[in-house]
Amino acid sequence: MQIQSKALPQGFSLRREIQSFIAPAEGRGETSHPLLVFSVVALLTVFAIVEIDLHSVQLQAIGLLGHGAGIDPVFLSP
Repeated sequence: MQIQSKALPQGFSLRREIQSFIAPAEGRGETSHPLLVFSVVALLTVFAIVEIDLHSVQLQAIGLLGHGAGIDPVFLSP
């Protein structure tokens, strides 16, 4: 007499559900509209600029943002 575990069939069922969310359009060849992609990139860029501007004092304090001094002369070519 064997005792079958319910975990294995449930694991396969969960795997199928996750795969359906990850790649639902695998055979159809659907792509995102270029204007949508451009809009997302532009909005993320604006968001990054605003966040850096809002937190510039903290970024300067930990050394991630320069103080407007420019490039160190050591790194300039002769």
